[in-house]
Amino acid sequence: MSDSDLEAFRAETRAWLEANCPPEMREPVRDEDDIYWGGRNATFKSDAQKAWFEACRDKGYTVPAWPKDYGGAGLSPAQAKVLREEMAAINARPPLSSFGIWMLGPALLHFGTEGQKQRFLNEIARGEIRWCQGYSEPGSGSDLVSLQTFGEDKGDHWVVNGQKIWTSYADKADWIFCLVRTDKENKYQGITFMLYDMASAGVSTKPILLISGNSPFCETFFDDVKVPKSYGEDVPAQVGEVNRGWDVAKYLLGHEREMISGADGGNTGTIGAALARANGAIDPVLRAELAQFDVDALAYGAMGEKFLDEIKVGKAHPAQPNMMKYAGTELNKRRHELMMAAGGSHALEWESEETSGGKPSRNWLRTKANSIEGGTSEVMLNVISKRILDLPGA
Repeated sequence: MSDSDLEAFRAETRAWLEANCPPEMREPVRDEDDIYWGGRNATFKSDAQKAWFEACRDKGYTVPAWPKDYGGAGLSPAQAKVLREEMAAINARPPLSSFGIWMLGPALLHFGTEGQKQRFLNEIARGEIRWCQGYSEPGSGSDLVSLQTFGEDKGDHWVVNGQKIWTSYADKADWIFCLVRTDKENKYQGITFMLYDMASAGVSTKPILLISGNSPFCETFFDDVKVPKSYGEDVPAQVGEVNRGWDVAKYLLGHEREMISGADGGNTGTIGAALARANGAIDPVLRAELAQFDVDALAYGAMGEKFLDEIKVGKAHPAQPNMMKYAGTELNKRRHELMMAAGGSHALEWESEETSGGKPSRNWLRTKANSIEGGTSEVMLNVISKRILDLPGA
């Protein structure tokens, strides 16, 4: 696409956003209800949220870079970048948030059958199905491959027994993409990547209360869960081959770490000017820290764009998601530390339902999990030291 064609697309995109993104959808996200996750039990907080989602869904902009056959807009990487930039310029909220978009979707695009793509990707793009991730287990966190949840082969179905932990929003999800051991004799080549309904008999969840007072994480239990091997013609329950789910899992982990890092723009925004406006006079030392954060946030955004460009031409290093995850989570923790510092005693409010009170402290405490979930910072640094810096292992 020529530069002139790309500029024409930018002008068209800008006009479309102006016509279709309601003013309410350009305001900062204040609470969980401001985020639309979709799914069979989903409800809209407001008419504006509904209108924004439906406009993007019909345009293919919930997953703009996915092919049109799978619910996307079929945008080129350059066009998708323009759309991201123009949405960021008006502070537009994402029309749909989804683990299906961020994690399962890329795995299905890479490993899925045509039948799986036609069914699940379109359901994800239309916000009809909400997914959760069944990876970590008690005793199998950083050493994920030691997982023990087992699927017994019963001919036309598996019977799954076991437990997962830190399953984000499992109590609200419709389906789960789950790592299940199907061969006890082979550690790496004995895991299958399965898809099944959370409404299946034998599936139960229990929220885990965090220090922030919220419960996005759950314990998830599987007691003799019957998982059919097929959901129709060319729609197997497993992604990739049976016993080769670790290949899919590793691929998906890269996308999960990019998502947690905020590589899609969540950690690239500056905060100094906004906090200064909101809080008036700020101590000179804190002002300097805010300025340094803004510089680092912009540098992080530039690094993310560089990595995306390298992915497009096939020159990306496989450990780059680890770099993004480590840098992004540390940046996000700094962001909330500074917001607490700038807010002073007002930021310590806990019970208030007002937008200006109660939220900063809870959000700050929630970020402490960023450097644990999706692989701890220590694990990320180990991978970076070995695979990028070529340092010897311990």
